[in-house]
Amino acid sequence: MIYCGIDWAERTHDVALVDDTGALVAKRHITDDAVGYQLLLELLAEYGDTEENPIPVAIETSRGLLVAVLRTGKRKVYAINPLAAARYRDRHSVSRKKSDPGDALVLANILRTDMHAHRPLPDDSDLGRAIAVLARAQQDSLWNRQQLANQLRSLLREYYPAALDAFATWANGLCRPEARELLKAAPTPARAARLTRSQLQSALKRAGRKRGLEADADRIRDVFRADWAHQPPLVEDALGKQMLALLVQLEAACTAADQLAKAVEEAFPQHPDAEILLSFPGLGIQLAARILAEIGDDHTRFADARGLKAYAGSSPITRASGKKSSITRRWVKNDRLNHTGYLWAFAALRHSPGAGAHYRRRREHGDWHASAQRNLFNRMIGQLYHCLQHHKLFDENTAFPTELAAAA
Repeated sequence: MIYCGIDWAERTHDVALVDDTGALVAKRHITDDAVGYQLLLELLAEYGDTEENPIPVAIETSRGLLVAVLRTGKRKVYAINPLAAARYRDRHSVSRKKSDPGDALVLANILRTDMHAHRPLPDDSDLGRAIAVLARAQQDSLWNRQQLANQLRSLLREYYPAALDAFATWANGLCRPEARELLKAAPTPARAARLTRSQLQSALKRAGRKRGLEADADRIRDVFRADWAHQPPLVEDALGKQMLALLVQLEAACTAADQLAKAVEEAFPQHPDAEILLSFPGLGIQLAARILAEIGDDHTRFADARGLKAYAGSSPITRASGKKSSITRRWVKNDRLNHTGYLWAFAALRHSPGAGAHYRRRREHGDWHASAQRNLFNRMIGQLYHCLQHHKLFDENTAFPTELAAAA
């Protein structure tokens, strides 16, 4: 049997093929383009790669055009963690030497000796992978929007606290279109104090507000005309220009988040697993799409629920040596799935009596809030694994039988 290892880079890649004895049978340096991909496929075919019996490939990434080309057909592609590959390199040489062809050889030998200890990339459907792209992009856009909003808030605290006070009663504050429209109309507190009631109402209308215009306009005008400390006029004008530049970035981030959220809402309901995911309490379209993006729709990816819990970082990990033993939370996990699970567990408290009773019981036993949330997420993601494997919808009585009796 032949095993292939690829050390990838931005423009070129090194390929190594080894046989069952670990002997190097071929190596090649290819470019990152269609010509290079064709050379790689021809090299694999030369050494026995067929559609029914493809040569397995190890590479240190799970993304990109090269991986997409390799995943065509039945070929198994193994994404090896770079940290694990570095440890395997030390097995072959203790001199700390390193080269790209040598790394490709190490990756090929990983498959030759320890293929059973590594998992190939899951066989997700094209729709599942498309939803993963949209859901991750939408999550990134929300994080980027919040980061820009925090920068804008920090800047306004330096010279324009009246704006923060005026927008404090609105949910999502600076990310709301009304707040952005008012900041464009009055980038400095001096200009804000000169705004009339009609100008404030016009700004709110441009932002899409239809009700409560007069009350909000009067409240905001009173806040803007109250006594506040001011920077020197020249400094204030300069800070206003800086704020407008940052506001442009925030508007672009808000628009991107809204557009990607709409794209997720259009694509996710088309997936066969959408009905099962949405049947769970606390899961809407956005959170359910993020979970599907991270666990995929290949139901054979995880051997059991324990594997999925470890992947999500919800199950604890035990470290034992001699007489010492400690149980802690996992640090190596899928961060996106773990973050989504925290939001899921938090939302489930209000939509599931059993989930709320489970959380309260964990708190009574001494768990902190985050630990109780993680324990609830650990239980619910195990239930999700069961429902996906057996194509069943979530049932409250089955999921939390004792909790419902205690709540009654």
